[in-house]
Amino acid sequence: MHDLPTVIELLLVAFGVALVTKWTGRPYTIALVFAGIGIDLFHIPIMGVIGASGQDRLLTPEVIFVLFLPGLLFESAINIDVAHLRENLRPILLFAVAGVTIATLITGYAVSSFLGLPLIIAMLFGALISATDPVSVIALFKDLGANKRLAVIVEGESLFNDGTAAVLFQLILAAAITGQFSLPEGLRHFVTMAIGGAGLGVLVGYAASHITAQVDEPRIEITLTTIVAYGSYLLAEQVHVSGVIAVVAAGVTVGNYGAKFGMTPRTRVALWSFWEYFAFVINSLVFLLVGIEVHVSEMLGSWRNILLAIAAVLLGRLIVVYGLSPLSAMFGQRLRTSWQHVLFWGGLHGSVSIALALSLPVSIPHRALLLTMTFGVVAFSILVQGLTMKPLLRRLSLI
Repeated sequence: MHDLPTVIELLLVAFGVALVTKWTGRPYTIALVFAGIGIDLFHIPIMGVIGASGQDRLLTPEVIFVLFLPGLLFESAINIDVAHLRENLRPILLFAVAGVTIATLITGYAVSSFLGLPLIIAMLFGALISATDPVSVIALFKDLGANKRLAVIVEGESLFNDGTAAVLFQLILAAAITGQFSLPEGLRHFVTMAIGGAGLGVLVGYAASHITAQVDEPRIEITLTTIVAYGSYLLAEQVHVSGVIAVVAAGVTVGNYGAKFGMTPRTRVALWSFWEYFAFVINSLVFLLVGIEVHVSEMLGSWRNILLAIAAVLLGRLIVVYGLSPLSAMFGQRLRTSWQHVLFWGGLHGSVSIALALSLPVSIPHRALLLTMTFGVVAFSILVQGLTMKPLLRRLSLI
């Protein structure tokens, strides 16, 4: 987004889509993607930027990771009840850590076999596409009103697996550039990033919670939580730990400690209202921009590669969900078969995968193909899987 008028025009489009979906009962987020595709397909100009061919992509890694993602993650994290999170921690961590790793390997090997890409390049694609995107998943499940425990598992996985995917992506990218990879060094780096990010986030959230306990002014306390959301991410990136995990940890701390013990009921109501609206605006912009960035002509020209990539991604997700669910049962937290179906088909991908793909150096071989496959998989997951989630939940008697 280049200027304020562009944002205003995007919000006007989002407002119109919201009115239409309210009248028709269609999912708002998916309708936004269709609107974005229409803007690009028919070259509808918005301040001379949107819909004009040859323009730079709007969804840059900086826009997603710095502007959009911290706010969305923080809003979701402050709304997660730590007691519910603790009750479902085993399947969440199982899918968010082991699941992402397995999905990366399976998807990478499958893409390498299907398309003949070098294995290290295919693994890059597996890593960047392996995480279920909280922007897509959380918004969708809120709209559909899924079972509470199922929603906690889906939201928890989507919140925590971004950190795993981002670290794996960085490790594989370094190996692709240098031609060297050390498993012990990679594991050390992974643990440092994850634990460091979580610890920093908890410290920032805890410190902010003590400050809010001394202040009874909703506007000041809401401003502080905004600083926490974006400051924890930026600080974590500065000290080379996971910014994504830091934001989630800070959000969970503020939502479960600061809000309950350091805020008055009046402040809590104002806080939830602010972050709910803020997430609504960011979600609207993200889904609209995803639709705009999915260039239909490019997708049609590479339909075979995209279909094979979709098959590889679904294969990885299928093996992860149905393969790891019995392990969750062994640890005392059984997942019903109907829930496993939802976890498999509800593993949507979105702006996080796009951001990782766009961050690939121009020197990486097959970069254009990786970008095209990423946008194709994202479009499929949001439009096809997203549109069929509600009928699936109804068929499984989950809504």
